[in-house]
Amino acid sequence: MAAEQKQKLEQQLWNIANTLRGKMDADDFRDYILGFIFYKYLSTKMDLYANQILQPDGLTFQDVIGHPDEALLMQEVKQLAIDKLGFSLEPTELFSELAKRGNAGGKNNFILGDLAKVLTHIEQSTMGSESEEDFGNLFSDLDLTSHKLGKSESDKNELIVKVLTHLDEIDFDLENTDSDVLGDAYEYLIGQFASGAGKKAGEFYTPQQVSSILAQLVTVGKDKLKSVYDPTCGSGSLLLRVAKEVKDVSAFYGQEMNPTTYNLCRMNMIMHDVHYKRFDIKNEDTLERPQHIDQRFEAIVANPPFSANWSASPLFMTDERFSAYGKLAPSSKADFAFVQHMVHQLADNGTMAIVLPHGVLFRGGAEGHIRKYLIEDKNYLDAVIGLPANIFYGTSIPTCILVLKKKRQNPKDVLFIDASQHFDKVKTQNVLLDEHISKIISTYSNRTEEDKYSKIATLDFIASQDYNLNIPRYVDTFEAEESIDINAIAKELKAVDQHISATDKTIASFCAELNIVTPF
Repeated sequence: MAAEQKQKLEQQLWNIANTLRGKMDADDFRDYILGFIFYKYLSTKMDLYANQILQPDGLTFQDVIGHPDEALLMQEVKQLAIDKLGFSLEPTELFSELAKRGNAGGKNNFILGDLAKVLTHIEQSTMGSESEEDFGNLFSDLDLTSHKLGKSESDKNELIVKVLTHLDEIDFDLENTDSDVLGDAYEYLIGQFASGAGKKAGEFYTPQQVSSILAQLVTVGKDKLKSVYDPTCGSGSLLLRVAKEVKDVSAFYGQEMNPTTYNLCRMNMIMHDVHYKRFDIKNEDTLERPQHIDQRFEAIVANPPFSANWSASPLFMTDERFSAYGKLAPSSKADFAFVQHMVHQLADNGTMAIVLPHGVLFRGGAEGHIRKYLIEDKNYLDAVIGLPANIFYGTSIPTCILVLKKKRQNPKDVLFIDASQHFDKVKTQNVLLDEHISKIISTYSNRTEEDKYSKIATLDFIASQDYNLNIPRYVDTFEAEESIDINAIAKELKAVDQHISATDKTIASFCAELNIVTPF
């Protein structure tokens, strides 16, 4: 039943997004539609919680308006809501109230000003509280004055009223506390926008199939996690995916450089009912200005921007994340800088999994030096997994996953998995099905060897390869060509020649009878 409800909600929300955005660019409308869904979510949570508080008094949240003790009741509700929910709203500021006001009498009543005040008030209600950082500037991308919404104020208002009216008709079913239908539907919308965003999608979204693999890799043998961290968290999909693989995650940590994506991540966390006290997401450049540097995490996952630029400043040679290696990742390829950063933040009992371009497996120079240090000196590399090409939005390059642990159960070898040929093709995109994902995880968990798929390589053998991790060096996928019988082929060619000769003679005789020139 939950699956059907989820599918229905996803379709309803996606239909609204498609029918109402008009000529607006999908990337721009994404921020508006997701922001308004989030506003409705907060509004519904506030209404439900306020009604719960006021129930012993025989009141509803709306009954507080005009009540003789209105000021006192509102103050009590506000204080409890900020502690429990992290924010507060007035009864007149609820989503349903604004939607009704905008569409009252079937007219396009002006509500843009009121809506802007409400969104600002949500953020201001948290000031001075523990949740201030989690809600600060959360709606900064919802510019209600933007010409993208319409040429005139009336046009802008008409579009917003339509969106709010359509959303108001959808039941988010938040009373059902066992269900994460809305959170999953929100994630679905983010994914749908990502699929049409091309290269930009990589800035904020990791495909669910890849998220699933990374999440399962770092949770093998565990049903609870003290903490999970993503240094390039985007919309938070990877962090939330890890939570689906275990019974409980005590705390979520992440860092995201893009302000718009940072806002989206915080919204996504809250929409999945992750309490504001359980997540700590920062808006900064992870490599240049790390925000959780003194903390260590039990699980770390990441899909960093491939071969990104970074400063590679000589000053980083004294940074404890990089100093022991003796060399920095190249300024034009930050891949190993992210690996080094994650290794530094990894707890002794933790596992990290990171998606990277194939070049990290074999490029020389500083990267080869860092790779050798991780394997020979630290012995942190646990597995190398090759993925199919064309499974990420905006790039068709093949990728790999590196799995690292500080305390490995198999310290004398490294597992190599070549899953590059195991996928399903959907239109122009390659897709990993559940069976492909299960095969990867099963092979990793059991450390099994399979012809042309997986191989366990000793550290000595890896050293003999000069620490080049290119997967074909370890997993032999060579397919022998079918043998050719040269003598049989020669006989066939001879027979063909004889047939041609006979045909030529027949044509020549016909030409002689017709008294025309032979064509050869």
